[in-house]
Amino acid sequence: MPHRAAEPFVLWRFSDGKPGHDAQSLGLVQALQARCTVDVHELKADRRMAALGAWLTGHYPAGHGLPRPDLLVGAGHATHWHLLAARRAAGGRAVVLMRPGLPAGLFDLCLIPEHDHPAAASHVLVTSGVLNTQNRSQKRSADQGLILLGGPSPHYRWKDDEVLAQINALLSARPELHWRVLVSRRTPQSFMALLQQSAGLTLLSDSSVTEALATAAEVRVSEDSVSMIYEALTAGVPTGLLAVTRRGGTRVTAGVDTLVARGWVAAPGNWTSPAAAPPLDEAGRCADWIVEQWLNIN
Repeated sequence: MPHRAAEPFVLWRFSDGKPGHDAQSLGLVQALQARCTVDVHELKADRRMAALGAWLTGHYPAGHGLPRPDLLVGAGHATHWHLLAARRAAGGRAVVLMRPGLPAGLFDLCLIPEHDHPAAASHVLVTSGVLNTQNRSQKRSADQGLILLGGPSPHYRWKDDEVLAQINALLSARPELHWRVLVSRRTPQSFMALLQQSAGLTLLSDSSVTEALATAAEVRVSEDSVSMIYEALTAGVPTGLLAVTRRGGTRVTAGVDTLVARGWVAAPGNWTSPAAAPPLDEAGRCADWIVEQWLNIN
C-alpha cells in the first residue's frame, strides 16, 4: 500500500452497535490517528447473511461511494463477514479484534487477548486484555476512590450481599478516601437499591468510565468486568478487585488470576493501596505495529 506521507490512510470501521466492541475498535482507530492522518468511515455491521452474500458475489453495496480502504477494522462476530466481503470488493487489509469465530487465517491481522490462548502466527498479535479508548490520567485527585461494578455474566454469579459486604469493608478500611461508584448495564436493580441506602458512597449517574477514571487515585473493580479492569490499568490508576462468585474455572477467570499473580491488581480482600499500574497501552502498541509493517511512513 504505497502512499505519500502527506496522504491520509483510508480506514473503514465496522460497528455491530455493542458499546464494548465499539470501544475496542475505536481504541485502535484513535491510536492510529495519533500516529498518522487517517480518513475514517463508519459502517454498520448488520444483516450478517447479506454480508456473506456480498462476500460470495464480490460486491459490497454498503461501501459504494466510499474511497477504497487501506484498512478495515471490526470487533465482534457480527463484523467478520463484513470485513471479508468489503476486502474482497474494495481491497485493503482486514483487522479483527478478539478471537474470530471464523478461521484466523482469513484475516490479515488478528488482535487477540492472551486469555484466549491464540495459536502463534505471524498475523496474530497477542494483547494484554482487550483494547480500549483510555489514556493515562494526568489529573488524579489524591482523595478520590472509585468503585466500578459489573454484574452477572456467563463466568460469574453475582450475589448482592457478597459484593456489598466487600464495599463496606473497603469503606471501613479506607475512610480517608471519598468513594464514588459507577455501575454498568449489567448491575442488578436489586443491588442499585442497596447502594442508594449505603452511607459514605456517591453514585455517579451521568459519568462515563473515562470521566470517572480521570480523577481517581485508586479504583476497585468487580472481577467479572474484565474490560473495566483493563480500562483502569490503561488509564494508569492503581487497581484492586472485588470478588464475585465464579461459575467455574474459565479462560476469563484464569486471566483475572494472572493479573493478580503479576501484581498488576490487588487481590480481593486486600484493602491497602494497590501497587502502581503498569505502563499499559495495548491500542498504541498495535497501532505501532500496523504503521511500521503496513503503512510505510518514513
